[in-house]
Amino acid sequence: MTVYFVGAGPGAPDLITLRGLRRLESSPVCLYAGSLVPRELLDACPAGARLVDTADLTLDEIVAELVAAHREGLDVTRLHSGDPSVFSAVAEQMRRLDTLGVPYEVVPGVPAFAAAAASLGRELTVPGVGQTVILTRTSARATPMPEGEDLTTLGASRATMVLHLAVQRIDAVVAELLPSYGADCPVAVVARASRADEVILRGTLADIAARVHEAGIRRTAVIVVGRVLSASQFPDSHLYSATRERATRERACGGS
Repeated sequence: MTVYFVGAGPGAPDLITLRGLRRLESSPVCLYAGSLVPRELLDACPAGARLVDTADLTLDEIVAELVAAHREGLDVTRLHSGDPSVFSAVAEQMRRLDTLGVPYEVVPGVPAFAAAAASLGRELTVPGVGQTVILTRTSARATPMPEGEDLTTLGASRATMVLHLAVQRIDAVVAELLPSYGADCPVAVVARASRADEVILRGTLADIAARVHEAGIRRTAVIVVGRVLSASQFPDSHLYSATRERATRERACGGS
């Protein structure tokens, strides 16, 4: 048997990958984060599949479910919101499975920051404006941030920054980023990206906190900070430039 850690995407049921959906359709056991994963995806599970909502389970209880399925010879799909590579708590599950000799596979999904960028209609890497994206969060009641990864330090680069799990601390976020980015720096907050009840707030570091409080957004949101959000005057990418040297068709095809 195999445990499949599947990225369920940011919220819209049809944003799961084909591979992830196929794993879901063929697994007689499915563990899912009930508060984050769309219930519609569970309709793809085989008839009679064991469905386990992990919202109220501890890590040890989740791993126990995975091990129990392994002992029964049953494949398991472990559905995580977004993409397993970012803020998913998959690492500690894989570490335990490695110790226990339980095989697993990771199936990537559409991350929340990508869904937010799509909803905003913006590219996060704009030529001449921003070519670096920082994905981070704040500590709050979560695991402490490693030394040197505080917002003041990261913000010194003035790179495009995407914050997960931080909207409830929007005032502190603004206070830490203001010195580096400036009060007029564009900011967007996207709550429940890609879902039917998605909410998009646009503003600057000067007013975004007030907008968030007024809208009552407290969770399931990403904050995007950076000049790329309003950039309109920038050079075209060199990728498609007419001045870029390109191989001839024959060379590209392996001809002489």
